[in-house]
Amino acid sequence: MQTFTERVIKIALAIPPGRVTTYGRIARAAGAGPMASQSITNILGKAYMAGVKGIPFHRIVYADGKIWVNEEYKKKRLALYKKEGIKLDKNNRILNFRDVLFEYK
Repeated sequence: MQTFTERVIKIALAIPPGRVTTYGRIARAAGAGPMASQSITNILGKAYMAGVKGIPFHRIVYADGKIWVNEEYKKKRLALYKKEGIKLDKNNRILNFRDVLFEYK
């Protein structure tokens, strides 16, 4: 049986290009409640540092469609969104959020 951490990593890696999902949706798909969404970034960050590559961090967004961006990663992230056809407004929210939102079955 997989641990919560293993499920989170597997679920994050399954987000298809051109789509996004939320921290809460990942937590729920991994079998936890909404409060667990606060641990998703930490889990994935540790996995990345441990050698798990290909985690699509840019495809994990806030519940309101806002993206996380800082000056260090801004240029790279914005280029990834553009490449995948995800359009942002001036406040770093996804314009077509409902259309690109990936829901887990």
